[in-house]
Amino acid sequence: MELSKINRVFFVGVGGIGMSALARYFAKRGQLVCGYDKTRTRLTETLENEGILITYIDEVSSLPEAFLSPREDTLVVYTPAIPKDAELLNHFRDLGFTLKKRSEVLGIISKGMYCIGIAGTHGKTTTSSIVAHILTDTGYGCTAFLGGIASNYNSNVLYGNNNVVVVEADEYDRSFLTLHPDVAVITSMDADHLDIYGDKSQLEESFRLYASQLKPNGKLYVHEGLSLENSTTYAASATANAKALNLRVEGAKFVFDYEDDNQKINDISLMLPGKHNVENTTVAIAIALQLGIDPEKVKQAVANFKGVKRRFEYIVNNGSQIYIDDYAHHPEELKACFNAVRQLYPDKKLTVIFQPHLFTRTRDFADEFASVLGTADDLLLLDIYPARELPLEGIDAPFLLNKITLSNKRILTKDAVIQYVKDEKPELILTVGAGDIDTIIEPLKNILTNA
Repeated sequence: MELSKINRVFFVGVGGIGMSALARYFAKRGQLVCGYDKTRTRLTETLENEGILITYIDEVSSLPEAFLSPREDTLVVYTPAIPKDAELLNHFRDLGFTLKKRSEVLGIISKGMYCIGIAGTHGKTTTSSIVAHILTDTGYGCTAFLGGIASNYNSNVLYGNNNVVVVEADEYDRSFLTLHPDVAVITSMDADHLDIYGDKSQLEESFRLYASQLKPNGKLYVHEGLSLENSTTYAASATANAKALNLRVEGAKFVFDYEDDNQKINDISLMLPGKHNVENTTVAIAIALQLGIDPEKVKQAVANFKGVKRRFEYIVNNGSQIYIDDYAHHPEELKACFNAVRQLYPDKKLTVIFQPHLFTRTRDFADEFASVLGTADDLLLLDIYPARELPLEGIDAPFLLNKITLSNKRILTKDAVIQYVKDEKPELILTVGAGDIDTIIEPLKNILTNA
């Protein structure tokens, strides 16, 4: 299906972060955009305020007339997270509508464009947001589809006037194999989504296939240590091709020097904490310099990058109380997040509120989760967020809690967590997880702000 021939688009699962970015894009182009989601959220309300019609009822009777019968100019976009027995999805299937997954639509949009695809089991949202921000802030420009809300723009989609597009290339369900990038980044290949891949070797093979889809004369950037041929490496390491050197913390900001074979930029200041974010920024700088952007402009853009919502986001920081929220839901992400907190606040007692995401992920990485969660000072564990999965026998919050060697640990409901914070008022709080843990952010913020 060609982009120019699409006039009507319906999104099944429009409230997803990636889906909503596409919905906004088509609405901006002037197409008729409608969607369904099972729950009303702040994001779906924002979409409605932008003129996108959304239904929260999975019934054909809730559809606008434009989507009752198929037409050549009508596209239905769906997410794999939608249950296979969903009434709306089956209505579109049975009547022969053109159905595409989100990743396939990204492939259609980026087909005739200069595509920068950011892949990796973690780090891709922050990295793609930094790349998009540098290109936008320096005036170079780009269109971008992000897996989070970029704080500088309060949006997950950016609109450019040139032929450059930045996309987050998602490995889930092998989605990224619909892309053919001019510049590809692979931030990490840690085992994840084993419910899809079975084992790590299959996941790595998928990343190799993604790398092989690079356009002729394209450039592949990979984090140092990943075994991929014909690539340019990046890291906070003297042996990488693009490197961050002389890392230090100055006034709660990370500062570093960038160096590659051709250029050097000293004293780059970054609001985002942690070595992992310095490395995400390093590859973004390398891409910007490759595109010919002035190094001084790149340095300024990095300095004013405010990050991504739910990626090490300060909710409260008033001296007596610090509350940070992060999307981390994999052991490696948790480790990076915890390390960043400890670097910034080595003397404070760390209270972690964690919501495991998926029964399969909890089962597959139980020991790794237990190891990193055991480094907190105080752990409040929520029940597992099932997302698209049905429960697995014996895999629950008590199963994980029993593996954690920490004396201050307990399982609480969300309401009990809120009450605990009200009573104890911990000095350093971290909420982590990819489920609906974000629903307690506002109540905790109110308690700590009014403490």
